Amino acid sequence: MEITDLDYIDFNPIFSNEEDVDGDSGVATVVKKKVKKPSLYKVLLHNDDYTTMEFVIYVLQSIFGKSTEDATAIMLKVHKEGQGVCGVYTYEIAETKAQKVSDLAKEEDHPLLCTVEPE
Repeated sequence: MEITDLDYIDFNPIFSNEEDVDGDSGVATVVKKKVKKPSLYKVLLHNDDYTTMEFVIYVLQSIFGKSTEDATAIMLKVHKEGQGVCGVYTYEIAETKAQKVSDLAKEEDHPLLCTVEPE
């Protein structure tokens, strides 16, 4: 069967819930929702007088995957400026990493403080 007149085609897709004033469907539209990017959070290490520099480097390498050079640079920033950023993550990942740092520090009897704050 060959269709030669478009009036015979009954194809009126409606992708949105809107209709014309007279109740007929209008131009087919697709409603796209924009996905909001998740907020990011900084994981910070804070200086104290008891945690060894070697332990801070170990934490940065084992939990945050930092190279020896990057871990040393962050450790020195913590030592000299009082705090340093270990990484920036979504909230759940940031909280998990901060908790891992706290647990490891507690196991090793270090008072190392790790906090999370919005970027």
